[in-house]
Amino acid sequence: MAEFDFDAVVVGAGAVGLACGYALSRRGLTVAVLEKDVAIGQGVSSRNSEVIHGGLYYPTGSLKARLCVEGRRMLYAFCDGHHVEYDRCGKLVVAESVDDLERLEAILSQARENDVEGMETLTKAQALALEPELACEGALLSPQSGVFESHAYMLALQGEIEAAGGAVVLATPFEGASPLDGGGFSVRAGGAEPTVLTCRYLVTAPGLSAQHVAAEIDGFPREVIPEAHFGKGMYFRLMGKAPFARLIYPPPIPGALGTHYRRDLGGQGVFGPDLNYVDEPDYTVDPSAAPAFYTYIRKFWPGLPDGALSPDYAGVRPKIHGPGEAQPDFRLDASEIHGLPGLVALFGIESPGLTSSLAIGEEVAVRLGLQTGV
Repeated sequence: MAEFDFDAVVVGAGAVGLACGYALSRRGLTVAVLEKDVAIGQGVSSRNSEVIHGGLYYPTGSLKARLCVEGRRMLYAFCDGHHVEYDRCGKLVVAESVDDLERLEAILSQARENDVEGMETLTKAQALALEPELACEGALLSPQSGVFESHAYMLALQGEIEAAGGAVVLATPFEGASPLDGGGFSVRAGGAEPTVLTCRYLVTAPGLSAQHVAAEIDGFPREVIPEAHFGKGMYFRLMGKAPFARLIYPPPIPGALGTHYRRDLGGQGVFGPDLNYVDEPDYTVDPSAAPAFYTYIRKFWPGLPDGALSPDYAGVRPKIHGPGEAQPDFRLDASEIHGLPGLVALFGIESPGLTSSLAIGEEVAVRLGLQTGV
């Protein structure tokens, strides 16, 4: 049997890459996670809503539906076991008008199809009893939804990988890979001390650069690499007391879940993200977007005071669909797609990728033929 530097190399030390490394480590493999930035989780994973999703919306039989529900259950257990702070606060999906009530019924039906626990339909009076400042015609309650400390979660994953004898190597960009005769890969890593690693398995989970990374793997067919789209979302923070204890979501918009409310673990209210497609990742927050936020938010919180929103941060999601196109499923492409045994390439891991991350890691291990976890 060939000797390898590591059993597996994972590209990308965001939540999903680290979760993949964790899943492989749990199977007794030595793992190296390569990260181009100087710290873990500096891309998509650090610029999101930190919401633990219930799994309500995703189409029957999709990876998103299955991995979100499985991942959410695993995530709460992992947080409990690793002392990662979370608030299982629940979520209200609100009907802003009578016309939205029919949409809520469709969401409820899909949530039950997806095996989401505890879903309830609330009348207007019941919703307002829970959240008196809310304006709605009715709502769905998802009690399993919540928010959590995503960076502490990623640190815990890193700790698990390193405790199992693996390494999370920072400031070390992936520069390419070549299949080896007899199986495995030669991986070229850059940075201050460029090196070449060999591994039996290769997993690419670099978020926004997924297409670029795949194109740098010798023999990876260009025609199966999906087109990259960048979905920018801005967030505004509420200056003042948080109005709601629970997550508040209007019905989804085309291509995304839309602007929503959360109370973060520090007790402040945050609204976002909106959605705008951009040519390149861009993390600026345009204060001139505030009027649109006020208009949108006042549909479900008419008491929002003038001047209460402050520009906060922006994130960019690695979408594989453009404006007006149907939102596709996660892509976890194994050898039957690209023809390279021992490689799983991830594309389009946006929401609910953070919630799904542990289940994505398990699915990646299975697709590599590693059936048994511990």
